[in-house]
Amino acid sequence: MKNIFYTILLSFIFITTPSLLIAQKKKLTQNPNEVVKLEAINNLQEQYNNYKNIALQIWDYAEVGYKEVKSSALLQQTLQQAGFKVTANVADMPTAFVASYGNGKPVVAILAEFDALPGLSQQAVPEKISNGKNAGHGCGHHLFGTASIAAGIEIKKLMDEKKLNGTIKIFGCPAEEGGSGKVYMVRAGLFNDVDVVIHWHPGSENSVTMTSALANTSAKFRFHGIAAHAAASPDKGRSALDAVEAMDYMVNMMREHVPQETRIHYVITNGGKAPNVVPDFAEVYYYVRHPKRDMVQSIFERVVKAANGAALGTETTMDYEIIGGTHDLLLNNTLAETMQKNLEQVGGVTYTNEEIAFAKKLQSSFVSTPPAIASAETIKPLKIQQDAGGGSTDVGDVSYAAPTVGLRAATWVPGTPAHSWQATACGGTEIGTKGMMVAAKTMALTAIDVFTTPAIIEKAKEEFIKAKGDYQYKALLGDRKPALNYRD
Repeated sequence: MKNIFYTILLSFIFITTPSLLIAQKKKLTQNPNEVVKLEAINNLQEQYNNYKNIALQIWDYAEVGYKEVKSSALLQQTLQQAGFKVTANVADMPTAFVASYGNGKPVVAILAEFDALPGLSQQAVPEKISNGKNAGHGCGHHLFGTASIAAGIEIKKLMDEKKLNGTIKIFGCPAEEGGSGKVYMVRAGLFNDVDVVIHWHPGSENSVTMTSALANTSAKFRFHGIAAHAAASPDKGRSALDAVEAMDYMVNMMREHVPQETRIHYVITNGGKAPNVVPDFAEVYYYVRHPKRDMVQSIFERVVKAANGAALGTETTMDYEIIGGTHDLLLNNTLAETMQKNLEQVGGVTYTNEEIAFAKKLQSSFVSTPPAIASAETIKPLKIQQDAGGGSTDVGDVSYAAPTVGLRAATWVPGTPAHSWQATACGGTEIGTKGMMVAAKTMALTAIDVFTTPAIIEKAKEEFIKAKGDYQYKALLGDRKPALNYRD
């Protein structure tokens, strides 16, 4: 009898244990958020070719800041076809737009960029060969804008399926490269109702951004002199180019006497037309950067004094125009931790054999030893950097309007510097578009967490208020209108 009892008991255990395990597994996989996230990842991957084609079309357009007419129109059209309400020409910028879907709170914004850089014309090959254009996407903004609308459209689909509630907004942001497009959007109050802002940027690794940015002020200094024959009557002329060179010399001497974190750089955009004519007009374009916005303003004032001194010493006149100005970037650890988990879930970029060969040839053009190609597959651990990095971004101004979080995705071969022909080349290949989809998926998953977990928004806002302190935001470019022709 005892043997019969044990036989029945063992049979019951062997029959029911698999069922219990299946039930537990089913319970784990049916976590509502995780199921929605898996759906988002699959949906985005199914649309890979569609978004790849959009990105490569914008890569081919290669339009510089405030001139991104076709690029902006393509993104707007894609959003409209997906069901978004698109408002164009916002904040006095013809290529800027805001696309909205849904209603009520929370309001989650995703930033999209699409401007190219002048002088980085390049074919999608691992050697320096121009494609004959005047500009190129050496910072990958064709990927930036496309990934952002992809994430936004996926969130809209989930709203249609009643899986998310709230409002999703896509901000079409022109002229990030020196034009400070987002600053005008912040100044116009377009982020006033936004709870959380999500963004990303192309790069050579996969990581959540926990490094601030350098505050920045840029300006064009214009000198006016008197033209004369450079050989027959040079005494009758007053050279505007002499003034530019005198200013540059004084600023270069000043480098020894500014904080070491300062970055000052310039290009002479107009130095005259002919050697035998004393130039009556010359122009130099300056950037001044520092981790602290108040220090940028102080150093810029000294640069202006150098310009005034140069004009006085050369008997020319000078005027200047502020072109751009951006804040440092406020970091938000709450949102960063959320995004990090999602980036780790999505994973990095795996190269094909052909892409590995492309990467090796491209890396042979680098001046320093590059990281391993396989590092594109890995995710960097979340780490707060104490320095402010080496670049500036108008996302900094957005971070003073609402809690903001971003990531970098490996759209370039590891070790590729931004603003290079190598970055432009990568952006025209599937190395770039694969990384773009890592960003799209990560942003979508992060947005899902924000929409479904009110505590994330509450904690992120507390952190944001503390980081901002009692500072009252004021645009570093003043009250000027957008410099729509700054690339002319």
